[in-house]
Parts: sequence; C-alpha cells; structure tokens
Amino acid sequence: MAEKFCIKLQSGNVMPVIGLGTYAPKQGEDEVISAVKVGVRAGYRHLDCAAIYRNERAVGHAIKELIIEDTIKREDLFVTSKLWNTCHRPDLVRSSLKKSLYDLGLTYLDLYLIHWPMGLQEGGEFLPKDEDGTVLFSDVDFVETWKALEDCVDEGLVRDIGLSNFNSQQISQILDIARIRPSNNQIEIHLHLANSKLIQFCQENSISVTAYSPLGSPGNKAAYQSVPFSQSLQEAVVLDIAQKKGKTPAQVILRFLLQKNVCVIPKSVTPARVIENFQIFDFELDSDEVKQLENLNKNHRLNLETHSMKHKYYPFNIEY
Repeated sequence: MAEKFCIKLQSGNVMPVIGLGTYAPKQGEDEVISAVKVGVRAGYRHLDCAAIYRNERAVGHAIKELIIEDTIKREDLFVTSKLWNTCHRPDLVRSSLKKSLYDLGLTYLDLYLIHWPMGLQEGGEFLPKDEDGTVLFSDVDFVETWKALEDCVDEGLVRDIGLSNFNSQQISQILDIARIRPSNNQIEIHLHLANSKLIQFCQENSISVTAYSPLGSPGNKAAYQSVPFSQSLQEAVVLDIAQKKGKTPAQVILRFLLQKNVCVIPKSVTPARVIENFQIFDFELDSDEVKQLENLNKNHRLNLETHSMKHKYYPFNIEY
C-alpha cells in the first residue's frame, strides 16, 4: 500500500491506515480463510489478529496460499497480534509470541500488543474461573510484561510493540520505564465513543492510535437495547451524508475516522463488505460533515470487559 495511506511508527516502519479485523467468533476456519484472501486481493495489507480470537492458524493458512499464488510477499503485509491476559508473566511472553508466529506461519510480527492491562491467572483457560464462576486474576505488573516485549524486539521476533485498551495513566507508566517506546495503542473508537482525549494524549506522545469496533459493532445488538439512540450505521446524519457522497454508511464512518489520523480495523467475513470497507480513499468529508458526525458522540462504550472490573488494572475507571 502506498505510504500516503500509511502511518509512520516511531521505529520508522509504516502501518497501513486500514486493516482487516479477523475477530470472527461465530465463523469457522473456512470463512476466515476466505475473508483474508478476499481482503488482501482487494488491497488490504494490514491484518489484525490476536491469540484470543483462536483463529490465527486460519489466518496463517490464507497468508500461505496468497504467497504461494504470488498475490503478495510476506514483506508486503503488516501483521498485528496481541498477547492474551493469561500470559502477562514475563517468562510466558516469548512463548506466547512464538505460538502466534507458529500459527500464522511467520518468522516475525510487525506489531505485537498487550491486549489488556489486566493479567489473569496463568496456566489454564483463556478465561480462568473458580468454582463459583469468578474470573481469577494475576497480580503481574504490566510494566514487567512490557520489558519482556522489548526483549522480543531485540530478538527480531517483532518489529514494533504496543498496547491495547490502556488508559493515559497506564501508558505513562510504560513511558516512564520504556527502553523501546510503544508504537501504538489500539482502543475502542466509533461515532458513539469519540475517545478524543485519549487519542490526543497518544498522539502527543508519538503513539499511533488504531480504532477497533470502528463501525460500532453492528452485530452487538445487546449493547444498544438500553440506550436511546440508533446504531452508528443507522444514524440519520450518516445516512444523509452517505446518500450525498454516493457511499455506504460504513464507508462514511471509516473515512471520518481516517481524517482524524486514526487507523481503522473493520471486521467482516462477508466478501462484499470486506471489499466495500476498503473503498474509502476516493472521497473526503468536509469540515461541516465532520462536525455533524462528531456531534453524535455519546461516550457509549461497547467493550466493557465486565468480568475484570474489580482488577486493580481495569482501565476504564478514569475518564481517559
């Protein structure tokens, strides 16, 4: 992807501003493989993965097929993965990264993120619980986890490292000790959660920002049952702008976020939508349209990770 469609990271590496989100909990491996292949053929060069998605082998299968058929070379791709919460202990970080590399069929990652600041009990399930169903925490300090990630950069296993779902205070704790500074913070951003102060904080500290759930998780109907407003894709303002631009509501929202210098990682396994979401570079929103969309912010968070609200490192107890 041309550099004008990329954000430069502190390392000097570049990250494409739009990536294909691969979180697909209800889909089988074949659908994930198909979505990745459709996406790369449509122009995506950034794939957003994570151990907790439990489908990195399918993503790796697709990458291998695309390389064999000479659609891409490995160096054309920017691949992100994330360290899960049960692997925060420093001695588990490298093996967790190596497991993702093995599943993806790669020798290095472009970006590796600490998925959440909260550590969970090591050595068992992805979401370890006691007999009463209470999630079991680990007291590992994410600062120590970060130091182990830095060692992985030294070893050449990953080119850039970063964070996900970290608040400003937690990021500051990392910056205070970092030998290698975080290149990215992946956070929830959409029309109803602007997250403007955290975006500004990150950008002022030369940390790029990636928006997950950029379309407001349209499949998450439960998140909207108790609120007095429509889903992002159904907002009247969005529909009006989309009609004027000859674009879809999703394209309007993704373009809006790009114009805030934020990367986006929309997820879909529907081929037409995968292709549609990438077609956002041939139009712009004017300042009035941007303002109208900004006014839709409700500070409504969809991803609360409620099972870990009592964790000492739960990130959403402060404004940003």
